[in-house]
Amino acid sequence: MPADHKAHRSESSGAVHGVRNPALRHVLTHLITPLLMCVGMGLAYMGAFVAPEPHHLPVAVVGAGPEAKVFAQTVKDKAGDALDVRTLDSRSAAVEQLRSRDIDGAYVLSAKSPELIVATAGSDMSAITAEKIFTPVATQQGVPLKVTDVTPTVSDDPTGQGLFFLLVALSIGSYASVAVVGAAGSALSMRTRAALVAGVSGVVSLVGAALAGPVFHLAHHGLWGMWSMSWLYSAGILFIGVGLHTFLKRWTTLALMVLFVMLNFTSSGGLYRPELQNGFFGTLHSFWNGAGFVEGSRSLLYFGSHDLARNVWTLAVWLVVGLVVMGLAALTERRRGAAAVEPREQATHSAAQTPARSGRSEAEETQESAAAEEEMEETVAV
Repeated sequence: MPADHKAHRSESSGAVHGVRNPALRHVLTHLITPLLMCVGMGLAYMGAFVAPEPHHLPVAVVGAGPEAKVFAQTVKDKAGDALDVRTLDSRSAAVEQLRSRDIDGAYVLSAKSPELIVATAGSDMSAITAEKIFTPVATQQGVPLKVTDVTPTVSDDPTGQGLFFLLVALSIGSYASVAVVGAAGSALSMRTRAALVAGVSGVVSLVGAALAGPVFHLAHHGLWGMWSMSWLYSAGILFIGVGLHTFLKRWTTLALMVLFVMLNFTSSGGLYRPELQNGFFGTLHSFWNGAGFVEGSRSLLYFGSHDLARNVWTLAVWLVVGLVVMGLAALTERRRGAAAVEPREQATHSAAQTPARSGRSEAEETQESAAAEEEMEETVAV
């Protein structure tokens, strides 16, 4: 047989041996998670943030008589589905609706000094979008557009996006802790893990309150309210994550990334409100926990707690879901334990009647493999 043919067969057999190598197969299997994260993060973030466009952005035209109605209809006809245009009789009514977050901008008609009223604390990007829409209108009249911000953010957070990055910090602290409590703590009773969840979420929420208050001064008041919402948010993630670990094991990390990063950050309204996103993320905004935290924080800090209760209830419902998942996990582990008692007793009886084997037992090898998987899961999660 020619030497080159023998070499080719040797390389081929080596490649086949490599594919059949359990260690290599183990690594390739674990690579599925980060690759799916890459795809998911790209689809979620780019789908939500790359091309923001107004979709039914609520604005108002302020003026009396048929002139205001004709102007409003003209704006609506040109904008199509991008805007929801209404007319208001007075400037004070427009300010009231801005402060109750019913509209994102109000254009006050005037031949000499038109004015756009916004509330940047509700969404800096929505206010900028409203300004881009109405500035050309004033330009056509040959007069400058006066922009008035009736609810500005604090000077320490000029864009109002600090609450979004606070959400990111709370989320990472919460779902990374799931890898520790759920995986490394899997040998503990579910009651002990639940106590750990309560304690860890308390610590995470205290960190969040410190960041919002004395560290970066996002919250000039209402710090206890911020702490409470931070605890509800963190505890919900931890209870759901630790409960899911019983069922999903090493896939828990991917599930949490989907729930509390890919879908959560993109629908929170921290960067773009739902009126600047497509219908999918806009729908999620109405009930997802990240949106509950961000919008609840805005309500507490800037809008006199308007609509705060609804956002707190959103966070509370997610916490209840977490408690339910944790309860189901406890029942499942109890049933698994009961089902494993009889085979274990039989194995113990058989081992007592046979000579001891040298080397590691199957149980030890299984435990070592599980520990390696848990370590890998924790590393990927963090």
